[in-house]
Amino acid sequence: MTGLLSNKYIKFGLIIFLSVGLIMFTQEIKHLKDPNSMPVTGMTVLGLGVLWLFSMIGILISDLVNKTSISILREFPVLGWVSIVSLLMCLLSDFFIQAIQAVDFLSITTPILTFAGISVANRLVDLKNTSWRVAIVAVFVFTGTYIGSALIATLGLYLAGN
Repeated sequence: MTGLLSNKYIKFGLIIFLSVGLIMFTQEIKHLKDPNSMPVTGMTVLGLGVLWLFSMIGILISDLVNKTSISILREFPVLGWVSIVSLLMCLLSDFFIQAIQAVDFLSITTPILTFAGISVANRLVDLKNTSWRVAIVAVFVFTGTYIGSALIATLGLYLAGN
């Protein structure tokens, strides 16, 4: 049992490490294309290490609370625990904030969108088995969201005088 848990944490640690590497690669490519963007520095590496550590602590907490009898805690998502750990640690020390600020936000979104795309691609068979009515609802939701966002942006620009 102990070997299985350590293997699970090693697997998660390596997956998050791969994500951190992808973030650093993306930030470096962005800096090569736009020299005015944020470069990869030692503080960037430290910030990515901090994000990795917060993620691993969140995973550990999630596993620990899954053993409790309180259903709300068992059902609380891992992302929530990672967010709480990050919030508490950043409230305790400005060092974490400074380290994370050296990581470019858009570089972080690259692996997130990659993993989301892989997740959706793995569920295409499930999507195919749903009713065709879902596609119609999705088109209306996407259209409504786009039009709503455009109207809000237009209103914001109008109020700002642009």
